[in-house]
This record gives sequence, structure tokens and C-alpha cells, in this order.
Amino acid sequence: MISARALTKRYGDRVAVDGVDFTVTPGKVTGFLGPNGAGKSTTMRMVLGLDRPTSGSVTVNGHPYAQSPAPLREIGALLEAHAVHPGRSAVDHLRWLAASNGISHARVRQVLDHVGLEDVAKTRAGKFSLGMRQRLGIASALLGDPPVVILDEPVNGLDSEGIRWVRRLCRRLADEGRTVFVSSHLMAEMSLMADHLIVIGQGRILADASMTDFMTEHAPSYVRFRTPDPADALRAIARAGYGGATVGDELRVDGVDASGVGDILFAAQVRVHELTAVQSSLEEAFMALTADSVEYHAHMERPAAPTLEGAF
Repeated sequence: MISARALTKRYGDRVAVDGVDFTVTPGKVTGFLGPNGAGKSTTMRMVLGLDRPTSGSVTVNGHPYAQSPAPLREIGALLEAHAVHPGRSAVDHLRWLAASNGISHARVRQVLDHVGLEDVAKTRAGKFSLGMRQRLGIASALLGDPPVVILDEPVNGLDSEGIRWVRRLCRRLADEGRTVFVSSHLMAEMSLMADHLIVIGQGRILADASMTDFMTEHAPSYVRFRTPDPADALRAIARAGYGGATVGDELRVDGVDASGVGDILFAAQVRVHELTAVQSSLEEAFMALTADSVEYHAHMERPAAPTLEGAF
């Protein structure tokens, strides 16, 4: 378990992490999300004792991580896949880590095989692709068979098979009762992987909820449909008291489910060629929640997004 209480980190006048409270519990995959500069990496570094909090505290299994006599046996972490000496082979990199924590050489071979690097175990890390370095970093995190696993952007550089492998790995670790804390910018993948979400913006917690509760609160749903009689459909929807919009060749309605829209159109004798309930994605929900917390904005011209309110 990871527990943060009033955790704060300042760099001069800049507050990177601002009094956050959260708990990452065993048996589930907890996703850690936030825009660039939100404080994710700083928070993870404080969990691992790499940065010292300005105030507040963070503990791992009830004590500061720095007090662990065998750190790799308590937390396995991947924060930076490039943190490997380029002249050292994959097996030698893991061997010195194992020796520092009293871990057997047999375990080194096990994790190399587990992450798919057995055939290149004696290859120097400097010759590895980004995806191979990610796999070596994950091998390092798993080396001590730890109860807590922290992975920062673990799928960077991985192909589709590798991304699916990381997803299944995190799921298996959680099912074994471990604490799994994962950050990623790939929202579609996070929506498939995480059971729980912690969202941070400008150093503050914006959301701490199960995936189901987060989507219910922050991902609006609507109904879209197509009809050869759009004018009649719009009038019927308006008479029923619902808002909506025309988007291209389809109509969208919010505030009512698909069966309700179907009943309204049927009662008005409006022909319907397609009727679909749509749930906003995790990416859309995340963007809406963190819109005011984005530190760096790119500027480009784009058409205004359709609104579902006040269209009638």
C-alpha cells in the first residue's frame, strides 16, 4: 500500500505538488493521470525517496521507502527506461541489482525470460531499442518479486503486442494482491487497464475514484440517430423538452437514453435509420476535467465543437 498525506514539494517559489492525499491499495491497478507538469513524476519520485517532500509524508506499507532494508523486495519501479549504462549487458545490469538486494541469479534469468529478453540477455543495453529498454526496466521492477509495483509510462516504445503484454502483466500483478500504480498518457490503454484512477492537475488531486465512478461523473453520454426526416425529429425532441444538436448528417440528444429517444420518435411517427447510445471516452473525460490545469497549450485553428444545449 502507498499512502500520501499532505504531501507537498516546492522548488523555490514553484509548487510542484500541493498537499495531496491519496492511498493506493492492493489488489487493483491504479492509474495515475495528469497533464505534463501536473506533478506525477515528482510524486512518484517522492514515493521512492528520490525527492524529499517539503512537507507532508508518503509511506510504503506503513513506513518511508528509504527505511526498507531490501528496497527491490518491497517496491519494483520503472521511472526512466534510459537509466541503464549503455555498455552493460541486460543480464549484467540485472545481476548487480540482484546482488545489491540479496536476490539469486536464477531470478535474473526468470525475469529476463518473463519480459522476452532471454535471447538478447548478453547484448549491451546501448544497442537496445526503446521498446527493449522498456522491457529491461520492467524486468528490473519485477526482480525482487515485490508487493508494490510502480510503472511510469511503461508502454512507451512498445508495439501492439508489447502494450497488450504490459496490460496483462499489470492485471496479473493486481490479481495476485499486489499494489500496482501506473501512469500513462495513453488514455485508451488506461481505460482497459485501470480499476481506479487518481488524476492530478497543477499539483492537486482533481479526482480519486474507481474507473466506473469516474466515467459516470465525468464522461457524459448522449444518443445519436439518423433519420430522413430531421426537421420533424428535431421538433419532436424539442417538444419533449430535451436539448440536442445536428452534427453532420446525424442528430444528437442528451439527457435521455436511447429507448427514450426511440419512444419520442415513434410517437411522432418519425422514421429512424440508426439509433445509438454513445458514452464519452476516458480521454474526453480527462481532457474536460484537466482543461484548466494544462500548463502548456498548443495553438491552432479548429472548428468549434458542437454543443448539446440550447440547440432548439
